[in-house]
Amino acid sequence: MVTISKLEIENVKRVKAVKVEPSPAGLTIVGGKNKQGKTSILDAIAWGLGGNKYRPSQAKREGSVTDPFLHIVLSNGLIVERKGKNSDLKVIDPNGQKAGQQLLDVFVEELAINLPKFINSTSKEKANTLLQIIGVGNKLHELEQQEQEVYNRRRTIGQIADQKAKFAKEQPYFPDAPKEPVSASDLIKQQQEILARNGENQRKRQCVTQIQAEFEQVGREVTRLTAQLNAAQKKYGELQSDLAVAQKDALDLRDESTAELESNIQQIDDINRKVRANLDKDKAEDDAKEYGAQYQKLSQQIDQVRQEKADLLTNTNLPLPGLSVDDGELIYEGQQWDNMSGADQLKVSTAIVRKLKPECGFILLDKLEQMDTDTLKEFGTWLEQEGLQAIATRVSTGDECSIIISDGYVEGQEKAEEEQSQTKTWKPGEF
Repeated sequence: MVTISKLEIENVKRVKAVKVEPSPAGLTIVGGKNKQGKTSILDAIAWGLGGNKYRPSQAKREGSVTDPFLHIVLSNGLIVERKGKNSDLKVIDPNGQKAGQQLLDVFVEELAINLPKFINSTSKEKANTLLQIIGVGNKLHELEQQEQEVYNRRRTIGQIADQKAKFAKEQPYFPDAPKEPVSASDLIKQQQEILARNGENQRKRQCVTQIQAEFEQVGREVTRLTAQLNAAQKKYGELQSDLAVAQKDALDLRDESTAELESNIQQIDDINRKVRANLDKDKAEDDAKEYGAQYQKLSQQIDQVRQEKADLLTNTNLPLPGLSVDDGELIYEGQQWDNMSGADQLKVSTAIVRKLKPECGFILLDKLEQMDTDTLKEFGTWLEQEGLQAIATRVSTGDECSIIISDGYVEGQEKAEEEQSQTKTWKPGEF
């Protein structure tokens, strides 16, 4: 990884003359009061390494008669300079060969010199940045879309199932009603058949009565007509035989009642109403069961998609342990971005920047005064463990600051240079 070894800045924005040797790993804090030149140092580094798109609108220090000067020595031996009226870029590699911005772009990550661009982005944008650099953005997006589609279908099915179950519960049920609606024409036909059979029975009964009367008349005729005894006896015998047969038939006859049919005919509307109510209730219960089964099936699909998402991230080389993406949100140690501590936010940002371009071993951070000293220490320790370099500014003059900027100078640096200049003696041949 490439880091910044030495830095010299003159007459850039508020900086008059500054020399800094940042710690190769960990946190180098540039402290000082407001408007002393702290942020100007970071802007100068961004301009020097990031190209003219980071050139300050007023690069030359106000009131200075000397053009801006930048001299940055990187850990890979490259020397980056900007000087002169146009502050043109000059990059010299360890072998003394000239190079340009294209070489710097190989290992300088844009977010490393412009971290607020990442920090101030939306939660979705942060998550998308992470997903793209680990190479699963498109696949995870497809899974999330699939999950949302199945979830919407399941919600609709669940609503319908609840409606069907509620409708079934509210329907009346009549256990004594038949399973199918009753037909009035069938009942009337049955009634007519019974009446026909009963009419035939009545005809047979009348036949018995007639034979009985005739039999009695003939008997009297036999008594009265002795002369016709033979003929009368023969007739009597025949009638006696017919009477026996008719009586035997009459004894086996049983009349059928039409009372139940007549009652059903009268109550057919009420019966059919109950039948239809029972059918509606059965249908609603069946529908509720069917939609309930569909809901369970869709729930299983959602669980499967979510497991695929989890497996996708689990099997991916994430830039930081405990870092993940859930529902399009960046998650670290179970917390969304707005619930992370300041140190965790910086850890996540730095880790993602490093993942974007592993060759870039430094980041620039502005305005760390919102972090307490314990948080700064925690973040600095993590940087050292990761072998990363951070150059940051903080409105403070405390012990946590690596250097203090005052009126465009590093405190103590100007005095030391003056003393060195005063003690320098003239030697022949030296000018």
